[in-house]
Amino acid sequence: MKQRHARSATNGRGPWRRAFGIDLALLHAPSVWDFREETIIQGPLADVIPSTTEFEMYPVGLTSIAAYLEKNHYNTRMVNLAYRMLRDPHFDARAHVAKVHAPVFGIDLHWLPHANGALGLAALVKEVHPDAKVLLGGLSASYFHEELLTDPSIDFVLRGDSTEEPCRQLLAALRDGTPLEQVANLTWRRDDGEVVINPLSFVPVDLDWTDVPAYDFMLHAVFKYGSMADFLPYLNWLRYPSTMLLNSRGCTFDCSICGGSRTAYRGIVDRPRAGMRSPAKLVSDAEQIASFSGAPIFMVHDPRLGGMARAAEFFERFGRAGIPNELVIEVFFPADRKFFRTVAESTARWSLQITIESPDPQIRKVNGKFGVSNERVEQTLAAALAEGCEKLDLFFMVGLAGQTPEKAMETVDYCRHLVERFGGDKRLQFYVAPLGPFLDPGSRAYEHAEELGFHRRFTTLAEHRAALLGPTWLDMLAYETDWMTRDEIVSTTYAVGRALNELKFEAGLVDRPTHDLVEEHLTSAVRVLAEVQALGTTPEPERSRRLRALRARTEQANRDSLVGEDELTWATSTGIKVSWLLLRNLTGALGRELVNGTARARGRYDTAVATPELLSPPHPVRERFRTFASLEAQGTPAATGSLAAKAAQ
Repeated sequence: MKQRHARSATNGRGPWRRAFGIDLALLHAPSVWDFREETIIQGPLADVIPSTTEFEMYPVGLTSIAAYLEKNHYNTRMVNLAYRMLRDPHFDARAHVAKVHAPVFGIDLHWLPHANGALGLAALVKEVHPDAKVLLGGLSASYFHEELLTDPSIDFVLRGDSTEEPCRQLLAALRDGTPLEQVANLTWRRDDGEVVINPLSFVPVDLDWTDVPAYDFMLHAVFKYGSMADFLPYLNWLRYPSTMLLNSRGCTFDCSICGGSRTAYRGIVDRPRAGMRSPAKLVSDAEQIASFSGAPIFMVHDPRLGGMARAAEFFERFGRAGIPNELVIEVFFPADRKFFRTVAESTARWSLQITIESPDPQIRKVNGKFGVSNERVEQTLAAALAEGCEKLDLFFMVGLAGQTPEKAMETVDYCRHLVERFGGDKRLQFYVAPLGPFLDPGSRAYEHAEELGFHRRFTTLAEHRAALLGPTWLDMLAYETDWMTRDEIVSTTYAVGRALNELKFEAGLVDRPTHDLVEEHLTSAVRVLAEVQALGTTPEPERSRRLRALRARTEQANRDSLVGEDELTWATSTGIKVSWLLLRNLTGALGRELVNGTARARGRYDTAVATPELLSPPHPVRERFRTFASLEAQGTPAATGSLAAKAAQ
């Protein structure tokens, strides 16, 4: 029997509150809630990304959800609580959440390092707004949706990678009291406690039906809600801004350690192929960015992901548009001078990022990216530099399948070879980071861990949530391998980082202050890590007192221990700019808000419902991944010998 839900408070509001009240509040939590009350050595886990170890950069899907709902006359407010808590040590998150009134609060749980913060925030929302509904979404929420519904703080999980329309369906059902069984992709709980899993039926073919990222919404929402801090994506954005184009949801590649891989998207969100954004839409997004910022534009995923014809069309349109911003791209497989010449001729400036992860071709082949000879890798680097690449960042990892400590240290020798081959070209920079703290759910490394030589320590969401409290990143690491223990992963990461820092200084790739800062922080990180580990047997409350005494040093150990703060920035990083196009867009936004407010006051919603082409026929809810726990229960033998044999060949 279908169950009708009690109507949301939005249905009974008068015209004034319908016009100005919030229908959905979207909140982004820090990695750990509340990290300011904890002493945790999170180490270098975020050294090679723009955000801090609290991963304050929110998923761009929050902006597309908000923009789509606003088009359908739902007032939607975003609040980046992680950013606010980092920026102001005295920021009262509880009081701020208490001041936000909405019938539904949405919290993202996209990547697993947010497990602690997202669930802590959900509990806080339920405490201060007991009558509100709490909704979670994202890849990790989709994976653990059934476990999440055992938490009384959580009412709904929207599964999938495109939940803009399902979210509208949910708000409409709550407003009108219609059956929740009709809401696509929804996992929910009946009044009697029974968990219901609706079909994952909303899986759009492409991304052209929605605005993602929705920069237009963010710009007018800053003025609508009177706060820029709610929308800034990471702590140093005003100093080193960057923007992005989302090439696709899902990927054509199947890298073993990636939660965004083909295997992961097929298993978690039932997407058998990548959903692409058209070249025309991507260039329109870039023009929107150029109207308000001169910041670099980072294109997520290889431009060739949808084929060379699609890539050629994108660059032709990009060049014709005359966009002045620097374009930063990444490549997942070798490219030649012809391709990079196309990039150069279409852009004012351009840079490149390549993650090869290891100098060992066999390790790369097992992982699934750049499984070619080192000569082919170097030909790609040479082609990019020859065609005017402004900055070429090459990334390596520690903790991979088939990687011993000695093989990880070979990263330094290979980078020295590259320095010599390319004459110490300062445009070519090298970085290393550990694989961690978790293996991505849905990836081949997570689902088939033993076959790839990984040994998982955690299976449930609750275990991952608890692990984030450390107190060190050694404690957080969710795996070991046939080739390295957790202690070896940690020590080798610092050893490779220190040797790379020395190499870059000797080669003139970094200056003395940058080298010395990294060395100072790395030395401090190693020392304080040992001190915290030594407290493992100290009884409470003495252990907690000593941990608090180390807090200032742990904060230093959590930043710039492998990479200097300025190393990963681009020369053209500039912030907000005022242009006639920006002013025109903001003026138009005011008009749209007047129209939307009038429609809300009259109770007119759902006037711009999208009907994109869906992957057809709708896929049934699949059997869950065969997790590590279920394999153990079935007595399935480990198959770790297979990779070791391949690596030895």
